[in-house]
Amino acid sequence: MLLKILLFVLDTVCGFFTLALLLRFVMQWVRAPFRNPLGQFIVAVTDWMVRPVRRLIPGLFGLDMASLLLAWLWQVIYHGLALGLSGLLFAVSLEPTLLVLILAVLEVLKIGLYLLMGAVLISAIFSWVNPYAPMAGIFNALTNPLLRPFRRVIPPVGGVDLSPLALLLVLQIALFVLAGLRQGILPAML
Repeated sequence: MLLKILLFVLDTVCGFFTLALLLRFVMQWVRAPFRNPLGQFIVAVTDWMVRPVRRLIPGLFGLDMASLLLAWLWQVIYHGLALGLSGLLFAVSLEPTLLVLILAVLEVLKIGLYLLMGAVLISAIFSWVNPYAPMAGIFNALTNPLLRPFRRVIPPVGGVDLSPLALLLVLQIALFVLAGLRQGILPAML
């Protein structure tokens, strides 16, 4: 019971920092403004980690590689500790280390997909309720690059934009694929 509580707290903390770092990465990637409450919160939560790492890991093609690497490292920490504490990893060797590194990549991708799904849902709600809300711009900036290809193919029906539904469907399929990859990797490595 104590182990489950410890793993839950560890998952929550590592997941929170992974999500915050991924949001920072995506916001910088799409050039979303940070002069809003969400952007300022993300900077306040992650700046203490990102600034020192940026000295070692420079950006690549305008992408904030330090934030992405840190997001992955938080998942490496979680999966390494979780598998170690649960007794699935008995020793540090190449195979269990590789398992932890791959699981961390898959988890970062999964959290990134959930982040995009949440941003699409919030953006759609803002477009229906109050498209001029102060926070609507940030969610539009996050989702418009992904929605643009769908909007070219799917015309509005009765004035309603159905492209978020199509994007959510694709993101859900990507989550299924990630879950299948994870299920395929775990038995092969253990």
